Amino acid sequence: MTYFLITFAFMAIVVAVMAVGVIFGRHAIKGSCGGTGNCVCEEKCDKRKKLDAEQAQAEQAIVLDSKIKI
Repeated sequence: MTYFLITFAFMAIVVAVMAVGVIFGRHAIKGSCGGTGNCVCEEKCDKRKKLDAEQAQAEQAIVLDSKIKI
């Protein structure tokens, strides 16, 4: 039980220090530029740039298609 309490206290201190660092640093904790559409990088990675271009092209095609039907 002693090991559990020591480990718990240590982890609580680590989490508290990280929280204080985020609060005073005013920077959000960031992940990598990857995953399922959750790019949080300041500069977009190549994969995200390509995906954004494809989405913009698809949106433009929908707009043009709707204008043709009218």
